[in-house]
Amino acid sequence: MGWFSSPKAEQTSAATRHDRQRCWESRDLYFDCLDGAGVLKAGEEGDVCTKEKRAYEANCAKSWIDYFNKRRILAVQQKDMLAQAQSQARGHK
Repeated sequence: MGWFSSPKAEQTSAATRHDRQRCWESRDLYFDCLDGAGVLKAGEEGDVCTKEKRAYEANCAKSWIDYFNKRRILAVQQKDMLAQAQSQARGHK
């Protein structure tokens, strides 16, 4: 054990390619379910998508879940801003 390492860091292992693939598939199924339910922010879906959410949380690390959920909201905001900029650009022509 070195100066800057912790015992917990030694116990965790990097996700394998299979683990990452399973996480991404679970995320995609969960987000597809949220889209179908008209829900943007993960965790605000109520009783819908519970099976997909459980699989997502079981197959992905908490840090990944936090990142993917934030990224989902940012992607929609970026899409909306781009659409608004394009419509303003068309209006100025």
